[in-house]
Amino acid sequence: MTHPINTICLWYESEAEEAARFYAKTFPDSSVGRVLRAPADYPAGSEGDVITVEFTVLGIPCLGLNGGPAFQHNEAFSFQVATADQEETDRYWNAIVGNGGEESACGWCKDKWGISWQITPVALTDAINDPDSAAAKRAFEAMMTMGKIDIAAIEAARRG
Repeated sequence: MTHPINTICLWYESEAEEAARFYAKTFPDSSVGRVLRAPADYPAGSEGDVITVEFTVLGIPCLGLNGGPAFQHNEAFSFQVATADQEETDRYWNAIVGNGGEESACGWCKDKWGISWQITPVALTDAINDPDSAAAKRAFEAMMTMGKIDIAAIEAARRG
């Protein structure tokens, strides 16, 4: 079995496998790989407990580590997902928020395990990079008022 040279390791209290299965169900090019279970009892758990889960999210190799409650996720790390249209934006946003997650600002949300996600329509990125600085400013100011990104509102703001 080949292993990627670089893998993102995400710390979970004890739900790495549940999270990996949710990501695999929610996003394309995502899957759950090898699940490593403790071969013996250890100070924080028992033989058979899931220790790590190899998984892929949108083509990115990850390792979920069930490490206990010592560390929590924050916005310093996030997955940024470029979406093609409003339907895809809504689908990912609603899956994350609707599965125990929470909304934030400017296209950011958190899943129920505390991982931050930026659900970012390509139309938003294009709008705030518009060579017309006034159009880019209008789109940026519109984005600043949003939780989930509304592409039609971004495009209207860009047009003026």
